Amino acid sequence: MRDGAGRQFLRTHRYRLAAAALAVAGALVVFLLATRLFPYHSLNHDEGVYLQQAAMLLDGQLFLYPPVEEAYRPWFFVRAPDGGLYPKYAPVAAAMFAVGKLLGGYRLALAGIAAGNVALTYALTAAAFDRKRGVLAAAFLLASPLFLVDSAAFLPYAPTTLLNLSFAVAYVHAQRTGSRRSAAAAGLAVGAAFFARPYTAVLFATPFVLHALWTLRTLDREPILTQATTAVLGLCGVGVALGYNAVTTGSPFVFPYQAFAPLDGLGFGQREILAYSRQYTPELALRVNARVLALLFGEWVAAGPLGTLLAAVGVGGLLRSLYRRRSADWRRLVLAGLFVSVAVGNVYFWGNLNVLGDLGRANDGLVAYLGPYYHFDLLVPTAAFAAHGVVLLGERGRAASQSWLPDPDRRRRVGFVVVAVCLLVFAVPAATALAEPVRRNAEVTGTYRQAYAPVDDVPDGSLVFLPTPYGDWMNHPFQALRNDPDFDGDVVYALRERQFAVVDAHPQRQLYRYTYRGVWAPTTGEAVTPRLQPVEHVSGDRVRLDLRLGIPSGVERVSIRLASEHGQAYYVTNGTQSSVERGTTLTPSLVVGDGRARLRGVTPVSNATTVPVDERDELQLTAFADYGAGSGFSYRVELPTATEDGRTRALSPSLEHCDRPLRCGDEAAYVPEAADRGVSMDYDLYVANATAEAGDAESAAVTAASAAS
Repeated sequence: MRDGAGRQFLRTHRYRLAAAALAVAGALVVFLLATRLFPYHSLNHDEGVYLQQAAMLLDGQLFLYPPVEEAYRPWFFVRAPDGGLYPKYAPVAAAMFAVGKLLGGYRLALAGIAAGNVALTYALTAAAFDRKRGVLAAAFLLASPLFLVDSAAFLPYAPTTLLNLSFAVAYVHAQRTGSRRSAAAAGLAVGAAFFARPYTAVLFATPFVLHALWTLRTLDREPILTQATTAVLGLCGVGVALGYNAVTTGSPFVFPYQAFAPLDGLGFGQREILAYSRQYTPELALRVNARVLALLFGEWVAAGPLGTLLAAVGVGGLLRSLYRRRSADWRRLVLAGLFVSVAVGNVYFWGNLNVLGDLGRANDGLVAYLGPYYHFDLLVPTAAFAAHGVVLLGERGRAASQSWLPDPDRRRRVGFVVVAVCLLVFAVPAATALAEPVRRNAEVTGTYRQAYAPVDDVPDGSLVFLPTPYGDWMNHPFQALRNDPDFDGDVVYALRERQFAVVDAHPQRQLYRYTYRGVWAPTTGEAVTPRLQPVEHVSGDRVRLDLRLGIPSGVERVSIRLASEHGQAYYVTNGTQSSVERGTTLTPSLVVGDGRARLRGVTPVSNATTVPVDERDELQLTAFADYGAGSGFSYRVELPTATEDGRTRALSPSLEHCDRPLRCGDEAAYVPEAADRGVSMDYDLYVANATAEAGDAESAAVTAASAAS
């Protein structure tokens, strides 16, 4: 009896159980991708913005108040008039990610959102067609590269789709049953979607709004009350979004993204964000969106062109039914309407140009790694109609087989073979479509893993100064190195701005400087060579930096330039002008005190033997090792200094070895294990003894006079 009841239960609920299994599978696969493919996050640096915002929400904050503004500005954060910082994005997606943190980890939210999207795709397709098609649609969504890759990243597209699908399922249920609760749920969901991404929500809701207006044509009481419930609660979400605008930007009609970049929005004409601008014309928009849609349906849906063909068969079946009967199920029409509203609406948004990168190059831009994510919602109707297409083709095949194979047993065996072949035919292009973006992102992650390796082992209680390859922003590109909202986490990260103010704000922390050698370009597959340099902080009447610079064999002359913000001095050494021999070590000493900086151990080439030092300065010493005929390399030393109340402070210098003297900067860090033969840099930084410094000065004067004679 129990066995019979169990079998009956499985038969009755087999589609729901299959959908649940697919939802669980979606959660597991997305969690695996999030932890293995994106352990340091993706190329889209918006992830760091949303995670920083999620941490703020967990601390009950809408604004950040860094102790030193210039040193702690996260990527895509806007400065408010009171000095606080707020993100350019609405907090809805961040709040959803924060739920995962409450449950044990941010990535749990990604898994939950993915499971929700799979389950709701089943529910919506089952409501519009039947449960068989619902299961197939859920499977199609789960096999789509765009769904898997973007669901595994902390981006707003999958969360917003979850809200849009919640609205759609609740709306359809309310229309079928007249349930006010479902109508209210639909309103709350679409309001939250609007708060999250207003334009995305409007495009998704447009076919449903048209249907709602159609239902009101008879002026019946029930449709009016149902639609009014959805509309009022949906407008509440709009009101919350406008209220958030008022709190952050000061105006309910100015969204944070507009405050960050007023020309970064909808429309044609001049579009601009930061230093990047384009003239976005209707012709360019059509060309761009045609390219984006071609990529979506050619590479980023399940099985690529084959999956698209199945969806086209499904849409063709709907149009055929509409043509023959002059009517069709409104739910299917609304689903089909999403193809129009999402595709046409995105023409008006220049972000689709930005994801493509260089239009003249294939596989350029973020679209090559994360797909056309502004069209994420199109996965829903594509999955639904692909499922419809599969069933239509299956029904045609079954009808044909009955005439060709009258024997039921033989027909069943042939059917199994055909299904197995079809699954194989679908699985191969589906796996191929997913493999390419996974491979690309895995290569990027490989470069990240090498770059982050030294920072992974930083002890708690540390302060790490970071380079700025993309400008003076935190988490751009170093998304994994984020601060807690109170800037007092286990490890604090800061830019190299106002370094002494940063040190004073964190007086008990061990100091480090993260540097690297090479070009920060993860998309090329070339990894940088990183270094985590301990930083000392010394303070006294004078500070002294003793340098040891390796001079390879063949160097004929070393010329040195010492510069501050207010002056510079030049020095030289070679085989006849000093005791330094080629193939050994140059040992100049930089002394800073009394508002001046002077270099000992080398010969000045003019009467200017010292340079003035400002209250806050960064002394630069550049030593060019000349092999003759202008060829050679440079050592570059940057020493941060501060002068207060007659005392001099200094932090350990940053060291660079520049093969190309004109390209010294954040990408030429000296890394001992990566140094060329004969190239070496070392130093000692300490508080200088005034008596010893006087002796050094006398010796230097004798050396200079001797050189002049």
